[in-house]
Amino acid sequence: MAEIAYPLFRSIGRGLAHHCPACGQGRLYGRYLKVQPHCAACEHPLQRYPADDGPAYLTILLIGHLIIAPLLIFPIVWESPAYVSLPILLAGLTVVTLSALPRIKGGWIGLMYSLQVTDRDAKLHTADVAD
Repeated sequence: MAEIAYPLFRSIGRGLAHHCPACGQGRLYGRYLKVQPHCAACEHPLQRYPADDGPAYLTILLIGHLIIAPLLIFPIVWESPAYVSLPILLAGLTVVTLSALPRIKGGWIGLMYSLQVTDRDAKLHTADVAD
């Protein structure tokens, strides 16, 4: 099990704010979800922390439990015609999902930084070992 090498909540908080988890000054992303190769402020290599499918899974899990499940409580959602409610719900879910994903990915990268899990460790966690 990995030990926490750096302050956990500070690293995750910096990632959630789209900043470098090491210094908190440089930008984490160059584009929407493209992680910068190095921090502009401290030159820390940012691309070495894997984010693979974790942020997408966590985003789906949170959106599903915090937004979709409570929506099913309201009768207007399932009693209204589909051509009225579906476009509204899908547009809203798209906006919420696309705005939450970069924050969750930043927090995930902060978690990987805090635990010092790098892309070099990927060979330890793959199913290819069993083949």
